[in-house]
Order: sequence, then structure tokens, then C-alpha cells
Amino acid sequence: MLRVTKLTDYASVVLTVLASDATRVLSASELAERAGLEAPTVAKVLKPLAQAGLVEGFRGANGGYRLARDAAAISLVEIVEAMEGPLGMTECSVAASQCGIEHSCGVRANWRRINDVVADALRGVSLAQMLQPAAAPPRKRIDMKLAKA
Repeated sequence: MLRVTKLTDYASVVLTVLASDATRVLSASELAERAGLEAPTVAKVLKPLAQAGLVEGFRGANGGYRLARDAAAISLVEIVEAMEGPLGMTECSVAASQCGIEHSCGVRANWRRINDVVADALRGVSLAQMLQPAAAPPRKRIDMKLAKA
């Protein structure tokens, strides 16, 4: 199963808290409380987010964190890569010469294509969009004549 790590999931939660009140600087403890996470977990995700330029940290009595850019300018692929490194469905999706059978592999090009589709999908969703409620999936209509057959 493909899934992001818990820390990446938590990072998206912390960032949506910051995005929901983008003008305020929030302390790590305030972020933890608003996100429903433990303070050490929030501190752990803030470091790579700051290193990636997604959040700004401020020191002092009124210090804390805020988004470094507008939420609409931050994509999910940036969040995933800040937490997990370059997006790669397989080792060879990220860089060549990572696999012992690369010279005889017939599926590398397809994995790279799949990797690009996933990356493009993540690029297409902004942090601002993550603040919006998810749209309900379209309801499938069941043809009762076929259902009885």
C-alpha cells in the first residue's frame, strides 16, 4: 500500500492550522493544541518544514511560526518532499543507478511515468485547497434492471 508517513500527515495538519489564520504567529504549543497533536510531534515536523522554506520561525517572547508563503502557493508535493525527500514510487524513479537490475529492467520507464502522474497530482493541490471541505464523490446510479439480473 502506498501511503505517506504519519509525520507527513501531521505536517499537513500543522500547515492547515497555520493557513487557517495566516496572519498570526503561533507557538509550537498553540499549534499542537489546535492540531490535536503532542507538542514534541509538532516540534519534530516544524524543523523540516522550516528547512524547506514552508514555515518561518520567530524567536522571542512572542515567537512562533507562520507560513512562509501564501497557502495557495504551497503544493502538497512540497510538503511531502519536505518531510520525506524526493518523491519516488521506486528507487529508480528518483535517480538512475540505484538498482542492480536497471540494465535489464523493462518496467523502469513505466514506474517513472507513474511517479510523474502522482507528483503532478500532488502539485495540483494547494495547501489552501486542503482547508476546503472535501467534495462528495459522485454518486453512482444503479440501473435497477441490470441489478436484478
